[in-house]
Amino acid sequence: MNYAATLAVLVVLAFCFPLTVQLAAQVGVPEAVVISLLGALVTFGLATFTVRWQVNRHRAHLARLEAARAQVAADPQNPRAYFVGGEHLGTLLLRLDRRREAAEVIDRYARLGGARESEIVALREALSRAERRQRRAQGGNA
Repeated sequence: MNYAATLAVLVVLAFCFPLTVQLAAQVGVPEAVVISLLGALVTFGLATFTVRWQVNRHRAHLARLEAARAQVAADPQNPRAYFVGGEHLGTLLLRLDRRREAAEVIDRYARLGGARESEIVALREALSRAERRQRRAQGGNA
């Protein structure tokens, strides 16, 4: 279910809940049922909040990725252009599960004259870990 549909369902449930409680009281539904329903609504609300938080976090990652790409496009020979907010473009790509792009960026960065060897090694290790995780996940699905 997407974000808009989740919010629509939450709004409908919030509107209908008081009416449902009154109807349940008139019919004689036990209080435990009403409390269970309230618990389900709270759970749904928390799920909605979590979805919203994850969507906003993903958008922020994409914005940082675009900023880093713009920096690299503006000055591709500057090793510092590969960093945005202290994080390397390759790391951002790995976080978004774009290993092939990350490998290309790391190789380009490694060929630059001012790139630090320790940063290159750390980036290659992160890429290697991401590839191992993917192989384990594919092995588990087979």
